[in-house]
Amino acid sequence: MIENDPLGFIGILAAMTLSVFVMRAGGFWLIGRFTLGPRVHRMLDALPGAVIAATVAPILVNGGVSAWLAVGAATLTMIVVRNDFAAVVAGVAAAALARAAGL
Repeated sequence: MIENDPLGFIGILAAMTLSVFVMRAGGFWLIGRFTLGPRVHRMLDALPGAVIAATVAPILVNGGVSAWLAVGAATLTMIVVRNDFAAVVAGVAAAALARAAGL
């Protein structure tokens, strides 16, 4: 379908981009209209960790040994080095090596 109408794909992509921007900008605008208490601040501070956990959990359930090794390597690297980029590189490298080894 996209092969027949490449402008349709661009239109859909532009509409999705615009909708994401409007939602994010609207969220920033809306949150700026309220005074946030300490309870809301604690919730917002904990939210990134919850999003990461919700993303990683299904990967660990379905990913097998290579996924567990990748997450373990990334976690260990983050504990030791405290560098996000190094943790991602370690996780990807561990997954690649595990898969190359047939795990």
